Amino acid sequence: FCSRNFRCDCGNSKFKNLQCKLLPEKGKVNSGNKYNDNFYGLYCTCKRPYPDPEDEIPDEMIQCIVCEDWFHGRHLGAVPPESGDFHEMVCQACMNRCHFLWAYASQLAVPPLTKVNSFEDEGIVLKVEESEEQKKEIKKESGVEHQERKEEKQMEQLNEPSTSSGSACPEVKQTIFSVLYIFVLMIVCKLKELQSKQCLKKDTATFWPSNWRSKLCTCEDCLKMYAELEVQFLTDECDTVLAYENKGTSDQETERRDPLMDTLNSMNRVQQVELICEYNDLKTELTDYLRRFADEGTVVKREDIQHFFEEFQSRKRRRTNRMQYYCS
Repeated sequence: FCSRNFRCDCGNSKFKNLQCKLLPEKGKVNSGNKYNDNFYGLYCTCKRPYPDPEDEIPDEMIQCIVCEDWFHGRHLGAVPPESGDFHEMVCQACMNRCHFLWAYASQLAVPPLTKVNSFEDEGIVLKVEESEEQKKEIKKESGVEHQERKEEKQMEQLNEPSTSSGSACPEVKQTIFSVLYIFVLMIVCKLKELQSKQCLKKDTATFWPSNWRSKLCTCEDCLKMYAELEVQFLTDECDTVLAYENKGTSDQETERRDPLMDTLNSMNRVQQVELICEYNDLKTELTDYLRRFADEGTVVKREDIQHFFEEFQSRKRRRTNRMQYYCS
């Protein structure tokens, strides 16, 4: 997908005589542009071109959603899950820079595959049983989920209207608890809550499901942190890979549509017949007109095409004037 930190360079000092037609008043230098190695045809931590004529190892290139660089799967520090198991990837460097993501990774990230044989030598990757450390981590997460479900159940019980005759009106009581619950969610920082629990940090890339961004905290402190790290786009649902893929699919469907058929569908039956007849007449007469040039071996000039359409319009007006309409 397109870079967030880049605008077109037309009209600035990089192109002396080329002016921007879209924004003529645009500055001479795009100070916000960030030119990474991709602009010079180099990718990944290996800084190699793609396709690489010297690389004989078949490997998939994956784009980091933060820095937008492309990486070989074998250079991510972890074996990527199956392509259908994750939607987005954050590279090693971006995980180290955006260290807060490790707090979310323990609960949201898709675990990588375990490498059995050398990826470079064998090219074989298998899923294996979890290690003792992974099993402990799973048990710990299960305990956290159990505690969260318990807290949600307690909140639901508090929201249940009381049947006691001496209690307040059930509707009022439920409304008060709902407002308090929303208020608590607004002031509680999800990130701090996750950071209070032990999370495992590794020097690897991480892989994420499609809806993980919606679970990021948006409290005032976290939004300030995103701005400082220049990753505000992480909370934008329109920035996700899935959103770009859907947009690309929609654009392709628009391009595949026939403008003539769209015009016909917007007309009534009489208008459709008249337009088709006019189109067939134009096609037949233009073909006959151009065939003369082909037979004579002469070049068709702009004046010839202009003369044809003038004559075509003249013949059309004469046909229209000769038409008589009768009412029964």
